[in-house]
Amino acid sequence: MHLNLSTTNLVIALIAITLVVIITIALYQNHRRNTAAHLRERFGSEYDRTVLEHGSESRAQANLAARESRVERLQLRDLTPTERERSLADWQSIQSRFVDHPKGAVIEADELVSSLMNARGYPVADFDQRAADISVHYPRVVESYRSAHAVAIRLNSDDATTEDLRGAMIQYRTLFDELLQLRPSGQREHAA
Repeated sequence: MHLNLSTTNLVIALIAITLVVIITIALYQNHRRNTAAHLRERFGSEYDRTVLEHGSESRAQANLAARESRVERLQLRDLTPTERERSLADWQSIQSRFVDHPKGAVIEADELVSSLMNARGYPVADFDQRAADISVHYPRVVESYRSAHAVAIRLNSDDATTEDLRGAMIQYRTLFDELLQLRPSGQREHAA
């Protein structure tokens, strides 16, 4: 009788441990799916680009989560009305010079966007980090920003066509318009 009770207790303990393991695995997988869904929704095509860049979803997810944490620690701020007006005037001036000096206008647009990012509180020393930071709040325009910046870099080798320059100006304008907003688009979406 004593042996039978011990065997029964052992079987019950093994079943309980097995259930705990199964529940833990299920909860972990559910958490991973929720995390992946959140990051896919938040980052859109940037999620896919990061998966390709890092070679796996788990590494990409870790990278994107780290971006979110990093940007949360930044002390981002809205522009003052004066800064907004000055930035708009600067953009209009750059845009008006595009017809006569497209290369110079693209370089100035790149510099203005960097300056605007700096004024908002984004670190601007390294382009790749700048693009990663911007992707947290502006995931739908970060690829355009990368593309425009690539055109600006190609200006030194005279490898950019006039059409490339025109496209870069449009792409810079898209991010410029987003940066002028009072709150990043990602924050507006989450606030709603």
